[in-house]
Amino acid sequence: MSGLIGKKIGMTSIFDTMGKNIPCTVLEVGPCVVTQVRTKAVDGYEAVQLGFDDKAAKQVNKAEEGHFKKANTAPKKKLFEFQNFEQELNLGDTVTVEHFNEGEFVDITGTTKGKGFQGVVKRHGFGGVGQATHGQHNRLRAPGSIGAASYPARVFKGMRMAGQTGNKSVKVENLKVVKVVPEKNLLLVKGCVPGHNNSYVIVQK
Repeated sequence: MSGLIGKKIGMTSIFDTMGKNIPCTVLEVGPCVVTQVRTKAVDGYEAVQLGFDDKAAKQVNKAEEGHFKKANTAPKKKLFEFQNFEQELNLGDTVTVEHFNEGEFVDITGTTKGKGFQGVVKRHGFGGVGQATHGQHNRLRAPGSIGAASYPARVFKGMRMAGQTGNKSVKVENLKVVKVVPEKNLLLVKGCVPGHNNSYVIVQK
C-alpha cells in the first residue's frame, strides 16, 4: 500500500470535540523524495522507492552517491518501497505528510525497544510458580515444567521460555489519524507505536 517514511517523536494527548482526552503518538512524516521508480518492464513489478532523512556525505559510498544523483537529491538514511500510489510519481518528486487525511486509518511498522535476554515473567507475562514460604528459596520467577519426561521425551517447538526480548519488527494496524500538521510535517495517531523516540517508522494507508 502507499505510504511514507517517518520518525517517532514521542507521545502526547489531545482533547476531541466531545472533551474526551485521547492519547496520541506524534510522528514526523516526510517530506520523502522519490529516489527510484520500479516498472514492470525493467523490474517485473511496479513500486516507488522513497527516501527520508538526509545522510552525512562522509557516510555515503560511490554506489549510493550515484543512486541519489539520478534523483537529484541529497543522500538519504532510510529507504523503503511503496506500491499503489494514487498519483503518478516521477524521479525526484517530493511527497509530504498531506498524503494522509484526518480521520483515516493507517498501519504503522516499527522496531520495538530491545530488552536483551529476559526471563519468562517479563518476556511472556508468567505469574511465577510456588510460594515464598515453606523453605522455597529461589524459584519465584521460574517457568515450571517445560514438558513430560518419558513421553514425548522432548520439548515441543514454540515452548515459551527465557530469551531475547524486543528488537523485532512489529506492525500495528488500524491506527486512527487524529491530526495532520503540514507546516511541521507532523502526524498525530491515536494510541501507541512500536519503537523508541527518534526511531524510524513506516506509515501505510
